[in-house]
Amino acid sequence: MLRGFYAAASGMITQQRQQEALANNIANVNTPGYKADQVAIRSFPEMLMQKVSSRKLPTTTPTNVPHRHLLGSMNTGVYVQEYVPNFSVGALKQTFLSTDFAIDQQNVPDEKGSLFFTVQNEAGDIRLTRNGNFTIDGEGMLVTTEGLYVLDDAGNPINTNDQQFVVLEDGTVQTDEANIPLGLSYVANVDELEKEGHELYVGEAEAVPADAIYTIRQGYLERSNVDPGITMTQMMEAYRLFETNQRVLRAYDESLEKAVNDVGRIG
Repeated sequence: MLRGFYAAASGMITQQRQQEALANNIANVNTPGYKADQVAIRSFPEMLMQKVSSRKLPTTTPTNVPHRHLLGSMNTGVYVQEYVPNFSVGALKQTFLSTDFAIDQQNVPDEKGSLFFTVQNEAGDIRLTRNGNFTIDGEGMLVTTEGLYVLDDAGNPINTNDQQFVVLEDGTVQTDEANIPLGLSYVANVDELEKEGHELYVGEAEAVPADAIYTIRQGYLERSNVDPGITMTQMMEAYRLFETNQRVLRAYDESLEKAVNDVGRIG
């Protein structure tokens, strides 16, 4: 009985975490470049169940021998193994702001490959992002809304010197003084990236392949790839599954209460 009790409890915990991930996706439906989290749910290791009984042998003296009958496998519960970002490309939205960039990715050589902007945090570490919602800081540097430097193709922060600039389709930032190639990175398998927060990712990146087809759009942002309708449906399904496991748990609890209070009572 306790095995079923714990299985129902693990189902409730799993659906609660699923609900939290979906709620976070809904909260970021308007966040540029946000990639929806998908919950990978796994079951605990299976157990092979057998029924032990006895069998009479046709002998002069009745003899019982143990007999095992295979029933099959049984899972003891589920758990959330990991949160996996969905890296499908979001739709582009025109903002008319010169500091907003979007990667219009048409074709890359790898099925799970993707292009990213390259930024640098305060510690000097390189991070990747699809969020092109940039701005100019007090020193004329192109930075993210969290203050991370946007890098050029040589790995240096881009300094606009507070000048008006134009971004060409190949990613060249043109000012009155210089042409600065925007630093883009390519990841062949986005499943290997680690999500850090603020639409930042950590992982091994390489130079953009020569056969990659893309366009940098100035005055555009990539929308979140969260589908509100599908996400709300998934939230309702998670809620119903949570309630189902809750009813099972309550039934086990009532059975245990009867076993403790009523079974074996001396009248």
